[in-house]
Amino acid sequence: MFHQPSKYLYLAAFSLLAPAWVTGQDKPAAGQPQYKDPGEFTLYDSILKDTTPKTRLEKLQEWQTKYASTEFEKQREQLFLDTYIKLNEPKEAVAEAKQILADNPKDFTSLYYTMYFTRALAGDKPTPDVLDQGEKAAAAIVANIDTPPPNVTADQWKGARTPVEALGHSTLGWIAMQRENWDAAEAEFQKSLALDANNGELDYFMGTVLASEKRREKLSAALFYFARAASYDGAGGLTSAGRQQVLDYVKRAYEGYHGSDEGFDQLLATAKAQTAPAGGYFLSANETKVQEAYDAEDAKNPQLNLWKNLKASLTGADGANYFEMGMKGALLPPLKGKVVKLEPEIKPKTVVLALEDGTTPDATLKFEMPLAGKVDPGTELSFEGVADSYTTSPFMVVFNVDPDKLHGWTGKNAPRPPVHKKTTASN
Repeated sequence: MFHQPSKYLYLAAFSLLAPAWVTGQDKPAAGQPQYKDPGEFTLYDSILKDTTPKTRLEKLQEWQTKYASTEFEKQREQLFLDTYIKLNEPKEAVAEAKQILADNPKDFTSLYYTMYFTRALAGDKPTPDVLDQGEKAAAAIVANIDTPPPNVTADQWKGARTPVEALGHSTLGWIAMQRENWDAAEAEFQKSLALDANNGELDYFMGTVLASEKRREKLSAALFYFARAASYDGAGGLTSAGRQQVLDYVKRAYEGYHGSDEGFDQLLATAKAQTAPAGGYFLSANETKVQEAYDAEDAKNPQLNLWKNLKASLTGADGANYFEMGMKGALLPPLKGKVVKLEPEIKPKTVVLALEDGTTPDATLKFEMPLAGKVDPGTELSFEGVADSYTTSPFMVVFNVDPDKLHGWTGKNAPRPPVHKKTTASN
C-alpha cells in the first residue's frame, strides 16, 4: 500500500488568486485577472463556495462552455485538478495536471498527483508513456524535497515531507520494477523503507525484486522480506487476506530453498520483529554447505559437490520452486563434466555433458553460435552457464552458455573434404 496524500498537500490546490470582488472590492485591482461580466463573477463565486465535488465539476464545465476564453484560465485549471482529485478520477486529474505543467513545470500539486496516480493509471499493463510521466514527476518531487511547496510553511513541511519523499522513492522503485530494472528498483525501495519501515506492500515488492535479480546471495534476503510482508500486522501492513496469500507463498519458497520447513517459524518471528534482515541475509543450510565445499582449500572436487547439492534441491519435494527462486536466469559458479554427445557432431550448437559420474548425461549446454570443429566423447569441459530449464526424470538441466565461458574446448574448424577435379580424356 502506497502512502496517502497528506492534508498539507491540498493547500497547494487552493493557492488560487482570489478575484477582487471576493475581497469586497467593487472592481478588480490593477494587475489582477478581469472578469468579462457579472455572469462570470457569479459563476466563479459559486464554484469557489461549492464544497460538493460533483456539482462543482458541473459548474466548472458550465464555466468552460460559457467562457471558453477567460483571464482566470490558470485558476480554472487548478480548480478542475482539485475537483478531479476529490472525485478520485486519476485519468482526468493527470490530464489536467499535464496542462498545468505545460505552463509551469514545477507546479507541486500537478507533479505530486501525477506521481500519486501512476499506479492507478498503469493498471495491469502499464504503457511506456504512463511510466515515463510518473518517473519524471516522482524524480522532480524527490529532487526538490528540501523546498516546501507554495503556501506550506517550513513547520508544516516537516510533518508532511516524509510520506511525500517515501512515495517518491516508492513510485520510482515500482516503475523500475515494471521495467525489470531490478537493481534500480531495489535501491529505491530501500530508500522508501528507510523513511517508512512499516509498509507491507513495499516489503513484498522488495522480496520480489531481490528474487528476480537471480543472484543466489540475495535469495535469503528475499525470503526475509516476503516473511515480513506475511507476518507484520501493524499499521501499514497488508490486509489479513493479503498476509495469508504471501504466507502461503513464502512457506513454499522457504521449503524449496532450504529443503524443509525447519527454522521457518523463527524466520517469521524475526521478520515480524525487525524491519530488515540482520547481517544482510539468512543463509540456508544447503547454501552454506555448498559454499563451504566450494571455498575449502582441501576440497577435492568443489564443482561436483556443488552439482550434487543442486541436484538434491531440484529433485526434492519443492524442486520447481527452488529452480524458479534460485537458479532460473542465474549465472552459476563453474561446473565441470565430460562430453557425452555433440549436436551436430561437427560445429555443434548443443553439447551434452555428464557432470556427476562422467557417463550419465545430466547437463545440456546451448550456444547461439556453433563451436569450432569437434571434440571426442569423454573430453572434460568446464563452464559457467545461465540455467534455463530442467527435468527430473531423466534428470537434466539446460544451460545457456557464452563461448568465452566454456573452457577445455580444443575443437578446430573441420577441414573441407578435398575437391577432385574431373580430368578430360585425351583423344
